[in-house]
Parts: sequence; C-alpha cells; structure tokens
Amino acid sequence: MDDLRTDEVIDGLDSVWSSTLEATNGLSPEQWATPTACPGWDVQDQLAHLVGIERSLQGVESPKIELGERGYLKNPIGEMNEQWVEFLRTRSGNDVRDEFATVTAERLASLRSFSEETFDEIGWSPVGQVPMRKFMEIRIMDSWLHEQDIRFALDRPGGRNGIGEAVTIGRVDLALGVVVGKGSGAKEGESVAFEIEGPLGGRRRIEIVEGRAKPMEGPVATCTISMSQETYVRRFGGRISPEAALSAEGTKITGNATMGAASLRALSVMI
Repeated sequence: MDDLRTDEVIDGLDSVWSSTLEATNGLSPEQWATPTACPGWDVQDQLAHLVGIERSLQGVESPKIELGERGYLKNPIGEMNEQWVEFLRTRSGNDVRDEFATVTAERLASLRSFSEETFDEIGWSPVGQVPMRKFMEIRIMDSWLHEQDIRFALDRPGGRNGIGEAVTIGRVDLALGVVVGKGSGAKEGESVAFEIEGPLGGRRRIEIVEGRAKPMEGPVATCTISMSQETYVRRFGGRISPEAALSAEGTKITGNATMGAASLRALSVMI
C-alpha cells in the first residue's frame, strides 16, 4: 500500500485502539485470563503490552522486575515488553483496560499536536531508522495484531478489513522478497505467487532475477500459494505454525510443493 498521510496514521491508530476497547468491554475475570496465541500471554497481558509500549513512547521508564527464565523471550525488546506485562499483572483486567483508554487518549492528543516536521524526523523504530510517521504506521500494525489476538481468544470477531489490516497486509507484502529470496529455495528465473483471498487480497508474484527476489508480474509461477487473508497475516505474525497455515481453510499449493512449504515456513518474518 502507499505511504499514509499523517492524518491517516493518527486516525488509523484511533480506529484500532477504539476497536480494541470495544473488543474488551465487559469481560469477566475468566475472560481476561483466557490464553492467547502469544506464548505466556492471556487477554489481559495483550492489553498490558500495548499499555507498556505507549507509556514507553511517552518516556516512562519500564518497570524493573526480575523475570527469570522464560523461553519465549528472545531479545531485549521482548524482555522490556515483558517487564510491563508482569508489572500490570498486579492489576485487574478492567484496571488495565482503563489504563489503556487513558494512555491511548493521551497519545492521540500528543500526536495531533505535533507538526508535520516532527513526523518527518528520522529516529529509531523496530524496522530501523525511519520517519516518525512510518514508526506510527508500525504501531498501527502491532496494535491491530494484538487486537486480533484478543478477539480470536475470546471468539469476538471484529476489526477486520479496515486500516489496521490494510497496514498489516502491506507489511507482509513488503516482506515477500525476503521470504522468497532467502526462505523458499527458489533459483534464478523461478517464482512464487501468493494468491490472497479477501477484500484486501489479490495476487503477489516474486521472481528471482539476477540473484534478487523482485515483484514481477506474470501469468505463471513455479509455485502458487493460495490462502485466506486471515491466514496470510496470522502466519506473518507467527500466530499459527506452517502446518496450521497449510491445513487452514482456503490454503492450497500448486506447482513446486517443496518451494511452497518452504515459503510458508519463511513467512513468519514480522516486522
């Protein structure tokens, strides 16, 4: 997708955060404790993670808590996230929801007060040094994925096919060069096509040209992977295994099956 304007980025965050509040309205203690697709996290932890990120972006120092060995923590960012999650486990789910409502309202007010020049400033993000506007686009994606984690766990569908999912699919599309170039085993002149079923879907074809994986139009491909929009984003985010993606409704590999299976394994590349 094309880069978003500043107002679209802010409105996108507002939309996803409002949808997340709707998804968590009126939950019982048992619902807050429902496990989710993120290892070690229940519904409350998902929301606590989003609180922690936005508080950190306000300049609030993360809590210092001895976490011990947790196999799902792979890097310093994950450990920082877990500090906030652990800290907020002392609160009730409804308290965490109130905190989420407060911090997101504060963040939106701050973002709306910034100048265009501020959004143009280059700084740190999980995808490298980028303008602040692009970083906030990444925040839309991350927030939407965690909203969907909550909705899947609670069986409360919603928040689909809007700006959050569009931004996320855009990030998956950008990753396909790495997926095919490094993960599929495709050789010079070979290609992988991804046919995504859904309102935001379509066909993406990546071909190896002069040793590089590039988006290339073409009627045929060495391997074609058909899958639903939902499977596409959930595999990208690591929420489902390659095996689950392959067995999901609507998934089909035609052509080189080995290359297709390898591409599904490599698709979990968030961010």
